[in-house]
Amino acid sequence: MSRVDRFLGLARSLAIYHGIAGRHRRLRRLYSGFVGAGDLVFDIGAHAGNRVRAFASLGCRVVALEPQPDFARLLRALFGRSSQIAIVEAAANDAPGRVTLSLSERTPTVTTLAPKWRDARAKEAGFAGVTWNRQIEVKATTLDLLRERFGAPAFIKIDCEGSEAAILAGLTLAVPALSFEYLPWTPEEAEACVARLTTLGPYQFNWSAGESSQLASDRWLTDRELLQALRTQEAQRRPGDVYARRL
Repeated sequence: MSRVDRFLGLARSLAIYHGIAGRHRRLRRLYSGFVGAGDLVFDIGAHAGNRVRAFASLGCRVVALEPQPDFARLLRALFGRSSQIAIVEAAANDAPGRVTLSLSERTPTVTTLAPKWRDARAKEAGFAGVTWNRQIEVKATTLDLLRERFGAPAFIKIDCEGSEAAILAGLTLAVPALSFEYLPWTPEEAEACVARLTTLGPYQFNWSAGESSQLASDRWLTDRELLQALRTQEAQRRPGDVYARRL
């Protein structure tokens, strides 16, 4: 384990998620279309906490779930005194228990619970500089268990590097709205997430490219229309997020 790698990883994430001018304002504008003061939000994969900050600034109550010990400590340092934010050091999965987390300490944004996802990315040119240099066991919970503990969320944000479908498998009741990350090189993951949501209730969809924090479509889409949109050249340039709201 390298202290230098851990320091560089933390510094990189803080710079990316808190240091770019205008990012917080764009996130507030985006999320204000889904939640307001007093609403409960689950931030699954809270990482450096930029979205926790955005939700809290809108007056939301936030449950921030983060399995990486360094980032859980960071979240406690940033938000531990806030009565509206609960920090849970755990991963989300399809079942509770203990799971193995593959850490990339120099590039912690790609730390993952999904070994198949990790191994596939390791073969890709875009991940040539990434090394998953450490594995640790962490506690896992489910969205259903979080709901039992904290209440029904108005919005769930999921960003967990290949585990999105498994996380949604741990949700058995529809929620008003949520988002999950999509990756151009793993279309089957987005398809599985959409399929899961449609079993829970009627949803309509939109998407956002990269870190733009802007919905790409000027209207809400059906599940088929969304999956077609994610195959377009614009969506294939970079990762982004899918947004779903219940009809």
